[in-house]
Amino acid sequence: MTPADTKYYENYLDLFATDGWKQFLDDLQDRLDAYSIDYLTNEKELFKTQGEIAVLRGTLGFEAFIKQALETN
Repeated sequence: MTPADTKYYENYLDLFATDGWKQFLDDLQDRLDAYSIDYLTNEKELFKTQGEIAVLRGTLGFEAFIKQALETN
């Protein structure tokens, strides 16, 4: 791993260790948990909601993604 790669991963690990990151994830999880398809009235709303959920799940899984990438390098 290059020094630049090492710094890249260290920066993320530092971020993940902060209370702010944990708070951010908790807020995102609360938003994700609040989604319901019961109120959707058409396909456009469904597709929008699916996109929002995908972004939330991607962000919530980002820490695991980075840690897995670090382990494989």
